Amino acid sequence: MCRRFKILKFFKRFLYLSCLLFITCEGASASTSVVKVTPKPVQASVSSDLVVEKDLWRYIANRYVLSAPSQKELFWHIDWFKKNPDYLTRVTKRAQPYLHLVTTQVEQAGLPIEIALLPIVESAYYPFSYSHSTASGLWQFIPSTGKLYGLQNNWWYDARRDVLASTKAAVRYLKNLNKLFKGDWLLAIAAYNSGPGRVQKAIAKNTRQGRPTDFWHLDLPKETKGYVPRLLAVAQLIKHPKRYGQTIITVSNTPQVQVIKLDSQFDLALISEWARLDLEQLYTLNPGLKRWATPSKGSYNLLLPIDKIAIFKKNLAKHSKESRVKWVRHQINQGDSLSKIAHQFNTTISQIKSVNNLRGNILKVGKYLIVPVPQKNAQYYSLSEEQREAQRMNAKKTGIKVVHTVVSGDSLWRIARQYNTHVDSIVKWNHITKTKPLQVGKKLVLWQPNLTKPKDLSKLVNVGINIDRKIIYYVKIGDNLSAIAHKFGVQIGQLKKWNQLTGRKPLQPKQRLIIIVNVVNSNMK
Repeated sequence: MCRRFKILKFFKRFLYLSCLLFITCEGASASTSVVKVTPKPVQASVSSDLVVEKDLWRYIANRYVLSAPSQKELFWHIDWFKKNPDYLTRVTKRAQPYLHLVTTQVEQAGLPIEIALLPIVESAYYPFSYSHSTASGLWQFIPSTGKLYGLQNNWWYDARRDVLASTKAAVRYLKNLNKLFKGDWLLAIAAYNSGPGRVQKAIAKNTRQGRPTDFWHLDLPKETKGYVPRLLAVAQLIKHPKRYGQTIITVSNTPQVQVIKLDSQFDLALISEWARLDLEQLYTLNPGLKRWATPSKGSYNLLLPIDKIAIFKKNLAKHSKESRVKWVRHQINQGDSLSKIAHQFNTTISQIKSVNNLRGNILKVGKYLIVPVPQKNAQYYSLSEEQREAQRMNAKKTGIKVVHTVVSGDSLWRIARQYNTHVDSIVKWNHITKTKPLQVGKKLVLWQPNLTKPKDLSKLVNVGINIDRKIIYYVKIGDNLSAIAHKFGVQIGQLKKWNQLTGRKPLQPKQRLIIIVNVVNSNMK
């Protein structure tokens, strides 16, 4: 019996490897969407007569390999963009600093070039994007997947938001998904959204029923069903912007940024000064940085505009390594602790211990510690974690803002129930982790509808990218208010209010509903 099991296991393994070896299908159709892609570098020359593609969007659009069976699969998404032409204009402008870097990584890895457009669907190319599932960055990595692909997240730095690091991780993840789904890129992209297990389960179900197992025939969650067509729709809009009434901001088909490897911690104010670069732009190019300095341990790959590299290197050569961070001598007072001192100087316990060669946590009153401190005041580092949290607290929105101070025994569920809102909304408003215990004393901002002004409900949005849009949704067979509310990330009460529904009559197929959605942070991708 044991031998028979080993033979069967060997045969399955052999069959799997054989499939990987002989997959050579091209193109996509209703019955299959397998695409084989050959790596090619990002280059200006595209034909024998050396026609130069100066616009990177044109370069991308001329190299598409993915497609839908027909235009009808993309209609709903294309129609939405046609009704909201300013959205893609803003997104393509936001992509400008990163697009060449992302495209280069995608092509060098041999992925379909459309993958370079995936951050438009995931995060609207906004590197600080944060969702209720605690996904973060251009590629919206959740903590567990990020950790699996080497994206560290500590007090100083979140690699999920690092443009270069997260892009490399996303490319590796997508390549692995592509292998798992035997070269079918549409299935790999679907799995990137909903997880490989969910797609495998749908394939197994269709196999049992004798149905096709390509993306277009699978029974997947509504979000995933819309995810792949949305990417393909964006690709069509970028290829034919005039046809669909879109304005695409031109992006030069040349590198915009360059990596400089820093071998020690560096105050961002000093980098800004030496590179003659606005601090906000520095944070935007290096959105993984959470504080006033680069990480305290190891090296850091800093992204700078290419035209700032020379002046930064020149200033770097003039100064010693010790001048990169400001230090103070702190005399230990009665009642001092490492955590108290770290909080006072906006640093970490581990850094204080490392710098001062401390093995334990016991401090001697009267002794001195060397502590790193920022050169400027906290407000100067406008896109640091603390300052972005302060901006969320001070944001002015239509509706009633409530600041809740966490007390002992509080939980997200309890607070959500207290204020009649969703846990996911609290997570998005405050950029916190759903599974992490709340710290007593932490302040949370919550938004409540102004009941004296019902119209305010349509403007009650998440703090962050505020891209609220009114859409028309036609009820499908099997729909109910709960399912529709979950699909678009809104509340059932909001659906009833916007559409004057009493709840007495069931929804009818093809019934017209008005829905107000935040495009970036809603479930609709």
